[in-house]
Amino acid sequence: MKKQRPVNLDLTTISLPASAKASILHRVTGVAMFIALILVVWAWAVSLSSPEGFELVKSVMTSHFAKFLAWGTITVLLYHLIGGIRHMIMDLGYWEELSSGNTSARVAIGLWVVLAVLAGGWLWF
Repeated sequence: MKKQRPVNLDLTTISLPASAKASILHRVTGVAMFIALILVVWAWAVSLSSPEGFELVKSVMTSHFAKFLAWGTITVLLYHLIGGIRHMIMDLGYWEELSSGNTSARVAIGLWVVLAVLAGGWLWF
């Protein structure tokens, strides 16, 4: 049986609800945390290898680029934590309706933006 269905290949025209964006963002931040773990493990390994290694990591981590990477890692961790808590609450049976799910997603993303700004201020000042 051949079905004639409309196919929309232009992904820019698809409008996702806030809950879908929050779920996708939770998955993306999980992957980003895994990638950031490479930098963290490198820094720990080198800094614990010798006093010279510690000084190397200390000098690298005080640059603006390293602060930006640290800020990125912290913000990714913050959203993944917020999104994880949101998903656990949804697993308990709350915020499963469309309106409350979208509202909780907007609140989670808004809280993440505020915490990301605060983390940036804490790192640079």
